[in-house]
Order: sequence, then structure tokens, then C-alpha cells
Amino acid sequence: MISNPAGGHIGGKTAVKGTSVCVGFPLWKRPHVKPFLHSISDSAIYADGSEAAVKRAKACNGRIITWASSEKEDLAPLAQAEGIDVIRMEDGFLRSVGLGSDFHLPYSLVLDKRGVYYDPSRPSDLEYILETGRFERQLLDRARRLRHQIISKDITKYNIGVTDADNFDLPSDKKIILVPGQVENDASVLRCLSEVNTDLKLLDAVRKANPKAFIIYKPHPDVLAGNRPGGASDEAALELCDMIAGNFSLAALARVDEVHTISSLMGFEALLRGKEVHTYGGPFYAGWGVTSDCLKFPRRTRKVTIDELTAAALILYPTYYDWETKRFCRPEAVLDRLTKYRMQSGSRGFSGLPVMRLARLFFAPYLKRWRQK
Repeated sequence: MISNPAGGHIGGKTAVKGTSVCVGFPLWKRPHVKPFLHSISDSAIYADGSEAAVKRAKACNGRIITWASSEKEDLAPLAQAEGIDVIRMEDGFLRSVGLGSDFHLPYSLVLDKRGVYYDPSRPSDLEYILETGRFERQLLDRARRLRHQIISKDITKYNIGVTDADNFDLPSDKKIILVPGQVENDASVLRCLSEVNTDLKLLDAVRKANPKAFIIYKPHPDVLAGNRPGGASDEAALELCDMIAGNFSLAALARVDEVHTISSLMGFEALLRGKEVHTYGGPFYAGWGVTSDCLKFPRRTRKVTIDELTAAALILYPTYYDWETKRFCRPEAVLDRLTKYRMQSGSRGFSGLPVMRLARLFFAPYLKRWRQK
């Protein structure tokens, strides 16, 4: 089995310790990431700005950890000039019951030393695993079982939306295409390397390529929740699609023939469920022979199976933490937690963290408005 090159607490392996200097983490996010930082750090301190982070990391012979989507352009060159490692942190693919933008606790994060999975302009640890990894049979069997559990339990990244696929009245004589919307100022879209970089451009491209298909547009849940800007207006979208389904969940994918996306994680979730996926940008799952892609990916020369993709993205790459036991865990344990909390009324939120529960109740509306500025 190959190990995780980021050096995090993956699959029971403990990373090299030391001091981590953290930069780009909003105050509300810091309680979320604290245990994950401890997976690779003896201590974690925070700095404001790239220069301060590099100075402090040099002084303590430490590393820098930055929230990937908040990384400043000058951080990497400044750190490289001083011989300091930069590790990027981002949400994992089995995260929570409820949106991260609604301040729900994450059950998985990734720590990436090379880049970050959503940025195809440079290598990432996930790309490295997929390109060079040797996947043993035991690991692939585990990945297959994990994938089947995800399907049977209808688990997704955020586990929201309607679970009854029969709620949608879909034609039986047309190809059904799902187009998941994305947050247009999100780093995964800004760095997608594609001219198709808005929901409307995507819908237009899909309609032109499939004039007779029945197209379902699913706005991004962060946009619907009012937490992030972007998305196509209903009026503009309905000129190009046949249905807008904001509460469409992965359970309804059984009735979809294809998923067309810029770089949405829903494309990966559709692959796990055996659906045909077309990409217009550069998601981590494109370029490996399991998707139809508009772009070329010269670094991605290997052809992988769905089980290899599952093993890399869900077992080898992320770090998982159980907020009940306060211990690191395997993805299988996270599936059990997400299933349990989704079945309960409400979602996990900030249970066990009273201060953060109050912050969510009283400050969330202000934080949402601040995000859209």
C-alpha cells in the first residue's frame, strides 16, 4: 500500500511532528482544524500574512500550513526562498451533514504538500498518488466495499437534499443530463483552466451539444443557502435547461443518464455510482480514462479504475476525525457517523462546542453577508 505523501495522519500513520505556522484561517474555522493540525504538529501558531508566516516558520524551524483557497500568491515563493515547506489544507470529500459554509464540523480534511486537488495547473499529492501509486488487491477490495457502502447509504459530501428520487417527474424518452452548478468565485472554478467557467456558460455548452436532451440544472447548495455568490438566475437558466432542481440529491442519480460539470465533486460522486461523466474544466477525477473530457491533462498519463480512484481520493489522500471519540479514524467510521446524524433531526453542526453554536446562531447572517462582498 502506498503512503500519503503529504505526511498527514492517514490510515493510522503518524506524521513527522514539529511546529506548524498557520496562515489564511478565519477565526471561525480554527476550532474545526485544530485536531487535524495536531495530526502533523506538536504545536500550531497563527500568523497574519505571508511575510509574517515565513518569518515565524524560519524562527522555529517549522512548516507553514495554509487554507488552500485563502493562499496568497506571494506565500509559496517567499517560503521556497527560505527552504520552508508549505502544506495546503482543504475540505475532504466526505465532510459533514450540512454545509461547511453553515459552519458544520468537518469529518475529513486533506493536507497537500505539492498543491491541492482542485487546482489542475500544478501537481497535487492526489494526482501523484493516482499517477505513481501501486494499488494492492487488499486496498482495492476495501475501496470497492467503501464505494458500495457510499451508494447503499446515499452518502455525499454534505448529505443534504431530497432523498426520494420519485419526486422528480422526468421523461422516459429523452436522455437525462444533470448539470450541477458551482460557486463562480470558488478556487476550483477560478483555476479550472477552462473558458467554460460559469453556470450559464456550462448550460449553454451542454445544450448545444445535446439539443434534444432533458437537462436538469442543480444550483450549488452554498448559493441557494445565500452563503456564496454566483449561479444562474432561474430566468436565464430556463432558457437553456428543462428543470431547476435545487434539492436534487445523489439518490436521484439513478434516473440520470449523464452528469456534465466544470469541476464539481458531484462528478466524482456520479462516477462512484456508475454514471457517465463529462468534464469541461480540470477536476481531480478527469484525465484518468473514466470521464469524457474537454481539456487535455498531459501530466495524467495513467488509466485508472473506479476502485483505484476511490482508494486514492477516499482512503489514501484525506485525514478523518471522529468528533464523538475525539480520535482519528477510517473513512468507514465516518460513513457510519454521517448516516447516523443524517437520520436524526437536524445536522451535526457544532454539537459539543457551545461557543461555536452561539457563533453560528448569532453571527452566521453577518458572516454570510461578509462572504459575498
